[in-house]
Amino acid sequence: MEGRKCMVLDVRPLLRGEKNRITFDYMLSPIPMDRVIFKDDAHVTGEITDSAGYMQLKAKAHLAYETECDRCLDPVSGEFVLDFERVVADEGTLTEEQIEDNIDEYVIVENGMLDIDEQLTEALLLDFPKKILCSDTCRGLCPKCGKSLNGGDCGCQKKEIDPRLA
Repeated sequence: MEGRKCMVLDVRPLLRGEKNRITFDYMLSPIPMDRVIFKDDAHVTGEITDSAGYMQLKAKAHLAYETECDRCLDPVSGEFVLDFERVVADEGTLTEEQIEDNIDEYVIVENGMLDIDEQLTEALLLDFPKKILCSDTCRGLCPKCGKSLNGGDCGCQKKEIDPRLA
């Protein structure tokens, strides 16, 4: 992970009861994906709150991208927004079984520090749209000539006669 930015949050003031809220704002380098160009790092903002010993992390990541439409191959650009929420638990307060059974619900504080980059990066990768279209009404490409059908019909014959019946 050389060259990737990372953020480690010091949550000891929350654990000691000195604060009930810590905010953060930073840039996170996404993992490269096939056929997708990320214009910049993901902008991550959020907070960790403590309410009577119950700590919760809420974050939002904005990630600008460029790719191709999955139907017509036209260029598409957009912004993917990820809402990320987890319960924050201090190490030793949960059993290994609890953590493994609820891995997507918790982030674990180790030595008063919280590193959320790995889980955030994984969530960005898993939640990023698998299919991106230039529009909901995209007609795709003609299977015969390859012309984009978004600008109108290409003129190719639509019905093909089965050569076995000709």
